[in-house]
Amino acid sequence: MTAGIKVLVIDDSNTIRRSAEAFLRQAGFNVVLAEDGFDALSKISDHHPEVIFVDIMMPRLDGYQTCALIKQNPTFKTTPVIMLSSKDGIFDRARGKLAGSDQYLTKPFTKEALVEAVHRHASRAAP
Repeated sequence: MTAGIKVLVIDDSNTIRRSAEAFLRQAGFNVVLAEDGFDALSKISDHHPEVIFVDIMMPRLDGYQTCALIKQNPTFKTTPVIMLSSKDGIFDRARGKLAGSDQYLTKPFTKEALVEAVHRHASRAAP
């Protein structure tokens, strides 16, 4: 089930991107990395990921804006977007929901949390 699932990780922190990539690759997923929302938007149309993880706090285009843009695109509106944030307030979670996110994970995340999130959402993403 995990083989061939394509996951996009969007985070401006190289450390976070690399650790998420390592966890997800160990679990057998194909991983695409983006360092900000603009970078991500072109990679989404190139790679068609089945699940997208997006950091909230990023320069230029934050995670809320990136998520909203993904969800407004008819081709990708059903693609699950999972917010990653070090903020765990109710307001932050509500903003994520308003932007269209499907789940909210707090940092530091575990390998298990990432893998479980992909499993939970990947089957829904299939067209």
